[in-house]
Amino acid sequence: MPNDLSQIGCTNTPVLKQRGQHEVFCGLTSIIWLHRKMHDAFFLVVGSRTCAHLLQSAAGVMIFAEPRFATAILEETDLAGMADAHAELERTVAELLSRRPDIKRLFLVGSCPSEVIKIDLATMAKKLSEKYDNRVNVVNFSGSGIETTFTQGEDACLEAVIRDLPQTDQTQLAVLGALPDVVQDQMLRLLSDMGLENVLVLPHARADTPAAVGPNTHFICAQPFLGAAHDEMVRRGAKPIAAPFPFGAQGTTAWLAAIAKRFGVDDATLQAAIAAPKARAEQAIATVAKTLVGRSIFFFPDSQLEIPLARFLSQECGMHLTEVGTPYIHRALVGPDLDALPSDIILSEGQDVDKQLDRVLDCNPDLTVCGLGLANPLEAQGLRTKWAIELVFSPIHFYEQAADLAGLFARPLLRADLLKVGKVA
Repeated sequence: MPNDLSQIGCTNTPVLKQRGQHEVFCGLTSIIWLHRKMHDAFFLVVGSRTCAHLLQSAAGVMIFAEPRFATAILEETDLAGMADAHAELERTVAELLSRRPDIKRLFLVGSCPSEVIKIDLATMAKKLSEKYDNRVNVVNFSGSGIETTFTQGEDACLEAVIRDLPQTDQTQLAVLGALPDVVQDQMLRLLSDMGLENVLVLPHARADTPAAVGPNTHFICAQPFLGAAHDEMVRRGAKPIAAPFPFGAQGTTAWLAAIAKRFGVDDATLQAAIAAPKARAEQAIATVAKTLVGRSIFFFPDSQLEIPLARFLSQECGMHLTEVGTPYIHRALVGPDLDALPSDIILSEGQDVDKQLDRVLDCNPDLTVCGLGLANPLEAQGLRTKWAIELVFSPIHFYEQAADLAGLFARPLLRADLLKVGKVA
């Protein structure tokens, strides 16, 4: 099993571009984890009853709960142009803010229906921000599931947040991407142990948290699906830090080392900060990887986590990669992970579901990572599957979660092995 990030890599491997029929999960789903990170924000989806049902189902919201997201339902009169949808939305926002005075940031979230009938939410957001000046900041982004994957909702949200940030010349590190609170605390503790104190995490928890970007902002992404947010930071003059993503012991070490190099942190300080958690992670991964070594895995394109996860499973868990499919390859983000992948894999971008189904059945991998809609049919064909969306909702970043990340892939294989034993018995 390789023990470093120095493989030949597949940066120059030809990419199989798929532009056929595809299946995606709606970008509105990202609201479920975003509203937990932004404590004084409210997400108002302008959409249909289907949008409302999706959010309630994904969040498991009880009927008496009062979450910080809702749907402004587009009725038949709105869709038929018989009512002024903009006036109706303004009235809905007024009712919402009168009921929820704690809201400091209001996101107007576009959906497939609102975009199809051309509701101008960007203009509405600007108008409402002026109307409620000094009371609430109104921001617009699209969570539409048309031609996008579900993690792009966070990307669009973060891009809109960055666009509204003031300018600063202060030297700082910015980390992009929503992380579970416990994982974010671990990250900040590691950075503090490295001597880095001026760290901005986006999205920030509260609207009144000081946040600005500029030419002395050095930023790194914690999530590989933030292509638009990355590009907006560059447009604002911030300087990107390229690194493998912090999955597993090696990925986390490389991610922190890239930050250390940018900020002139000496190697002794870096090693002192990471030695203990790195050793724990390596030992824990080695235990779990006994189930994964030599097993084959196939990634359907779903979350844009595929390339960094494939790097982790190949480099640190000894798995054999058959095909690594991803919705979109943003090389400025995942280039370092591509450098660490074996050069003999199939690397695909986009999707043609029927062709990929043929390929996965032909290679018959030990484990297939795919969306919810494909999992049950593939299980019926005798393949073991892992839901891609579970990898987005689970804490998987940095050292302390490294064994848990490996365990997410090991469990379906362990279960399959136990079932085989049961049949023999």
